[in-house]
Amino acid sequence: MEGIADTYGIIKSEDLTKIDFSQVIESNENTVRKSLDLSKFVIKWNSQDIPSFITDGSIIPLQILTHLECVELMDTSEWSENIQE
Repeated sequence: MEGIADTYGIIKSEDLTKIDFSQVIESNENTVRKSLDLSKFVIKWNSQDIPSFITDGSIIPLQILTHLECVELMDTSEWSENIQE
């Protein structure tokens, strides 16, 4: 739907099994982006449809980000390795 932004949540890896993938864009635990140390992962949802596992407190995100904020985070050394040219 045009005009509706996605929201990104940074979640602790220990909460991965608690994700209801029917409520987020990713389809399963193999499709989430994980930090290089595997301690965190990213999920994405439509900003108007906050997943119930977040609203009910079952999972408390470490961060909630906009698309731009998430892109900037993914470009850090915690999420991306430096590629030598």
